[in-house]
Amino acid sequence: MPETSSKTNKKTPLVFNVAWEQLLEDSNFMSVFLSDVLEEYIQKQRWYGGKASKLKYIELSEYFRIQQKEEVYYGLILEVDFVEAFYQHYFLPIAFVTDESLAEKDRILPISINGNDGYIIDAINLEAFRKLVFERIITAEPVDRTKVRYHKSALLEDPAYESSKFMGLEQSNTSIIYNNSCVLKFFRRIYSDKNPDYEMSRYLSEKQEYKNTPPYLGSINIIDSEKDIITIALMQKMIPNEGDAWDYMLKEFDRIFRAFLTKNININDVPKTEQFLKLGINDIPPILIDWVGLDFLKKIQTLAKRTAEMHVALGSEFEEMAFTPAHYNGDYEVWLKNRLLYQFQNRLNTVENNLHKLNGMALELAQEFLDKKNSIRKRFVNFDWTKLKGQRIRVHGDYHLGQVLVKDNDFYILDFEGEPESTIRDRKVKQPPLKDVAGLFRSFHYAIYTTIFNHHEDTSEQIFNAGELLYDYITGLFLGSYITKVRDANLNIGYNQERIFLLKYALLEKAVYELGYELNSRPQWAIIPLKGISNIINN
Repeated sequence: MPETSSKTNKKTPLVFNVAWEQLLEDSNFMSVFLSDVLEEYIQKQRWYGGKASKLKYIELSEYFRIQQKEEVYYGLILEVDFVEAFYQHYFLPIAFVTDESLAEKDRILPISINGNDGYIIDAINLEAFRKLVFERIITAEPVDRTKVRYHKSALLEDPAYESSKFMGLEQSNTSIIYNNSCVLKFFRRIYSDKNPDYEMSRYLSEKQEYKNTPPYLGSINIIDSEKDIITIALMQKMIPNEGDAWDYMLKEFDRIFRAFLTKNININDVPKTEQFLKLGINDIPPILIDWVGLDFLKKIQTLAKRTAEMHVALGSEFEEMAFTPAHYNGDYEVWLKNRLLYQFQNRLNTVENNLHKLNGMALELAQEFLDKKNSIRKRFVNFDWTKLKGQRIRVHGDYHLGQVLVKDNDFYILDFEGEPESTIRDRKVKQPPLKDVAGLFRSFHYAIYTTIFNHHEDTSEQIFNAGELLYDYITGLFLGSYITKVRDANLNIGYNQERIFLLKYALLEKAVYELGYELNSRPQWAIIPLKGISNIINN
């Protein structure tokens, strides 16, 4: 029984006369810890994804030891239940420390255990814990049948632990850099299944030897009481880089639009191109090459090839069912339509409730979205699997420029967790490879319009027309390289009309998805997905 009241006081420690190893079995401690302590602590964390909902209560779903000899830490699987009648699971490793200098800014609870005053902290803040986890992966047995299963890839040598540090501020996960050579990502929001990032990373590295993603080095999974496999950590080789492709493209587009103004280019002098037409460098008019630069256009081709190579690797499996290509069928059509129609209705409600936040062109486009809702809904309903001859494969699922690293004129693809709004099951459904392509195209569109709105006072019709024309050439050049590469590898993505249908369908799906995020988070950006939707439904 604690010797203080259940209402915690950050200056007055709770007192428990039990050993650290038995603390989680003490019902009095758990009652206080889960209700008063963790409810306050978890809502302040950057990785907590329930800030938009009202927390009801927290339960301890599972706990397990992370230990080596006498060194013991606990991994907690927390079930966070919300008033809105849904729940989420989170991973929180904890440690007990008595050193006053440790984790001063991230303490969960002051506590006295068997006469030892100290603090319960998030164990990831403790170097001793990070070292232990590293060593457990390095010394992992080839076959592990225990509750906590450490795995080591053949690509991971046996280095001695030297150092560890946080990678930086992150939202949904916590990444640790070890020995300045590898990264261990702790998944905070977890699911009763293998994490797609772990599955995809391991598959691409070990089975396909795909070179343009951080190589898989190891992982930690646990087996819960329902015998489900839960991924809590993924280790990959660190790729030294010059930043991500989003920042790279923003710099390039800023340069390109400045050149447009300084060169006094009349956009009417630049020949237009048909949307989604496959292009090569020879198809790009000299005036546009002079404007944007040949090197930039070649970079687009390189990114297209790396994307195609990823899809070829993901479509080359014929043994492991999770990665075996599949054809379209009625079950997929029903799943897709149910999912998208539900999402579309949600976005309609969101737009109607947020019209007061919009003005100018954004308001006009939002009104067009509402006026043409039946036409948009019909486009989603018109998906007919019997007319599609291509294949579905496991895809990235949340592919955009921020998921791509730039290094030495090349690109490396990472973060295969999938779309945050989707369930873990939905993220593993085999999809058209062109869904990833559409995600990247929407990211190009975002980067172009972000550059126009943020960095240039001239927002005349000429600038907008230049942005749309540039987008059409970039996407055409991308498609030219991408389709050639996948065809050469015999990955069936469908005939020309099928490809265009799937691309438009996926672009509309992605833009509608983006609209909800922007209206809820930053309404001033809603004009970008609204413009994307307008372009699709009017062409």
